[in-house]
Amino acid sequence: MATLPVLPLTDAVLLPGMVIPVTLDPSTQAAVDAARASGDKKVLAVPRVDGEYGSMGVIALIEKVGRLPSGEPAAVVRGTTRARIGSGVPGPGAALWVEATELDEATPNGKAKELAREYKALATSLLQERGAWQVIDALERMTDLSELADSAGYAPWLSLTQKIELLTAPDVTTRLELLVGWVRDHLAEQEVTERINSDVREGLEKSQREFLLRQQLAAIRKELGEDEPDGSADYRSRVEAADLPEKVREAAMREVGRLERASDASPEAGWIRTWLDTVLEMPWTTRTEDNTDLVAAREVLDADHAGLTDVKDRILEYLAVRNRRAARNLQVVGGRGSGAVLALAGPPGVGKTSLGESVARALGRKFVRVSLGGVRDEAEIRGHRRTYVGALPGRIVRALREAGSMNPVILLDEVDKISAGYAGDPAAALLEVLDPAQNHTFRDHYLEVDLDLSDVLFLATANVVDTIPGPLLDRMELVTLDGYTEEEKVAIARDHLLPRQLDRAGLTSEEVSVSDEALGQVAAEYTREAGVRQLERALARILRKVAVALATTDGPVRVDTDNLKDYLGRPRFTPESAERTAVPGVATGLAVTGAGGDVLFIEATSMEGEPGLTLTGQLGDVMKESAQIALSYLRSNGRKFGLDPNALAGRRIHLHVPAGAVPKDGPSAGITMVTALASLASGRPVRPEFGMTGEVTLAGRVLPIGGVKQKLLAAHRAGLTEVIIPARNEPDLDDLPTEVREALTIHTLADVADVLALALRPAEEVDGIQALGDSALAAA
Repeated sequence: MATLPVLPLTDAVLLPGMVIPVTLDPSTQAAVDAARASGDKKVLAVPRVDGEYGSMGVIALIEKVGRLPSGEPAAVVRGTTRARIGSGVPGPGAALWVEATELDEATPNGKAKELAREYKALATSLLQERGAWQVIDALERMTDLSELADSAGYAPWLSLTQKIELLTAPDVTTRLELLVGWVRDHLAEQEVTERINSDVREGLEKSQREFLLRQQLAAIRKELGEDEPDGSADYRSRVEAADLPEKVREAAMREVGRLERASDASPEAGWIRTWLDTVLEMPWTTRTEDNTDLVAAREVLDADHAGLTDVKDRILEYLAVRNRRAARNLQVVGGRGSGAVLALAGPPGVGKTSLGESVARALGRKFVRVSLGGVRDEAEIRGHRRTYVGALPGRIVRALREAGSMNPVILLDEVDKISAGYAGDPAAALLEVLDPAQNHTFRDHYLEVDLDLSDVLFLATANVVDTIPGPLLDRMELVTLDGYTEEEKVAIARDHLLPRQLDRAGLTSEEVSVSDEALGQVAAEYTREAGVRQLERALARILRKVAVALATTDGPVRVDTDNLKDYLGRPRFTPESAERTAVPGVATGLAVTGAGGDVLFIEATSMEGEPGLTLTGQLGDVMKESAQIALSYLRSNGRKFGLDPNALAGRRIHLHVPAGAVPKDGPSAGITMVTALASLASGRPVRPEFGMTGEVTLAGRVLPIGGVKQKLLAAHRAGLTEVIIPARNEPDLDDLPTEVREALTIHTLADVADVLALALRPAEEVDGIQALGDSALAAA
């Protein structure tokens, strides 16, 4: 037993045979000074973990005291033998003195020698990986098994806890068993680590190779002049340089950060690039200046379209309000609740679509047309979610990008042709787009940022208003285009259609001319439509025949009413009201179809058979009910009009509405049916110059109907001169062109009795005609 000063080791473990440097601090310095003062230079080196000493230490000799290359004071100590720590004893100096009992090493057994050979093999393979050949040679020369086991104290891959366990092991066999297990575990860990490092290294090499090849490819493209525009890859600098709203900039910078963290090979990187390109291409702060000259704007609208006064007035009103607010330094119309949305409803060929471009020219704005015909997917309006492959923004966003400004004129063409499909209802998606109270914060599913549509002038076109959902129609200001008069068609053909068709046929106005009378005859007798599409086709047909004629003859060609038949054949439409209503039981009604107003003949006859009413002509439920009401009214009130009660009550009544192949519905033929049945019962034909429209009740009241302007235009085209409409529809006559009002005698009536008194021929006139016919027959 020896009394020695304790040398505490905080981050190292000293085993017998090891030589290590020990940095000197106050506690270690005291132990070194005490050992040097005692003369034998021995200390007891004990590991200290978490401030506590272990039960085992190593007796060590102080070889040298000096300074490390870094300048710190240190002592070099060499371990000799293990010793067990006893009780503390007093001693000189500030060092801690304890009693230490040296431990004798037991003689190794056969198992220890086997473990030693296995340990040497494992340690050699481990050192070979590190290239430590000198250490391998020293290891091979060791014959003392205890020295071999304690040399593991130099191993950097052993933890401090493992080295303390090695120090406290009772014999060499136990120490070698521990070492063999630890080396095996470390080798297995090294193998996994090496495999991972190898995979990572291969991936890095592949990435570096791809990067190098891409750089070379970019250099080659640059030399060939095929390189991408400057800055296309540097999205961060492009976003910072772009003039974006603050919220949009924040969203774009977030996506740029995600792009920088994503791998170039990942699909998400491509999606982010496409999104960033879309955002950077949007004209977030670009706006065009509106035209402030109302006179010039009116001239543009008048030059492009004849008629259409309502739409032109509405555009000029919009422009006048903007100009007045700007002149008074008020906020320009824009923002919440100010978006203008006009719905242009009317039959085909009246110029709804082309009107949008004229409006844009009059305002000095960009023009974009968005065709909605046949659209069945809600994502077409609001865009796809970015999680879908091939996602795109909606048509509204694409229209703004195409226009290059945030205040274009966007024409939503054929808004009545969209329908709900399995992918949602596009009409419902349009509610936010066309609502002036909401569209200043429109959010596209693809962009996912607020988009201000309040300064966009939306124009929607439709042929039939009935198919547009009520909530959507409520968000639009409806302007009805009911068609053109014959005079307007002649002006359109002369000023617009004929010059365009001359250019397409390769002719000039010196080579061929068409008189206004011929144009009027084409419009009245060959086309008879609300718009001018068929009129333009007829002109194209004339000019094609003229081109053939000019190929064989010289001289200018003039197309007039005399030779019009040579180019278009015989007229397709002739006045037939007088012919159709020459017999009792036929009345002329007025109707509205998807192609505009039209004349409708209603025929009634009676026959022997089971009393009742037969209806033909593909009539809808509402129209069938109108026929029942008309018959019931005449049966209950027929005596007031001098009708034979048995003419309608005891016979089979058949009511037919040609053309039989065309579906028909609606209540506006009510008074026409009453008139036809009254004519049948009384034997008095309906006056041929009369057309009529209106809903009838069982009490004989005439109720208002819709489409008055279109119906009166149709009556004018058909050659009628007198028209009966409900009294409550009299305000609708204000929309009628002056020339049509002057050409028609319009009767506004509220009672069916007045209708019958006016529309049926007088009895004495019928008797005179009958007598004249009988005398003519007798003379023959």
